[in-house]
Amino acid sequence: MTDQPKKLTIAIDGPAGAGKSTIAARLARKLGYTNLESGAMYRALGLKAIRNDISVDDADALLALARRSHIKLEPTPTGNRVLLDGLDVSMRIREPDVTEAASRVSVHPPVREWMVARQRELGVNGGVVMEGRDIGTKVFPGADVKIFLDAEQEVRQTRRILQHGAMADEQEARRLAAELRDRDLRDRTRTVSPLVPAEDAVVIDSSQLSIDDVVSRAEELVKEKLPR
Repeated sequence: MTDQPKKLTIAIDGPAGAGKSTIAARLARKLGYTNLESGAMYRALGLKAIRNDISVDDADALLALARRSHIKLEPTPTGNRVLLDGLDVSMRIREPDVTEAASRVSVHPPVREWMVARQRELGVNGGVVMEGRDIGTKVFPGADVKIFLDAEQEVRQTRRILQHGAMADEQEARRLAAELRDRDLRDRTRTVSPLVPAEDAVVIDSSQLSIDDVVSRAEELVKEKLPR
């Protein structure tokens, strides 16, 4: 019987628009690992709150809703398929109202604790690239590789505007930029698991880097941790 190579746990954290989802998906495909997108789980809960007319500011009601929810991530070659109570919501959770709801839902400590427990279950055996905002500090503080992916705020705003095809719509571009600034403020100032780099994380500023550049740097960090 031959020993199986060690499967690493890789944590990628950072603010909105830094490129976490793209880098995590690319890196996971290269390694043959599972890409776990923690933000999709908060988005799914935000969507369920919208559908059930539950206030995103009501922590107790949201926790009760979470406990009645079944959120599943199914990796595919093009990204995660997100199932909420058995229904595919992969596209719906990317829409603006759900993005806003997810950000509001994620600030509540009881909700975050519930989510962290679920995320740890998903990544308990390693072989995962998990991205989010508190993976290296809270979910997997013992992760083998920790990356904090950042970029200048103006760069991240431009990326978000381009992502939504809103360059020609000045009003929509302003709205998206304001939404990102508000998201940054909530993420960095929340009382539980604020957005900060883990002490042992490698910070990568992607402002002037291509996707390939960032993936290559991440691969180098992974190779340093793999058994020789």
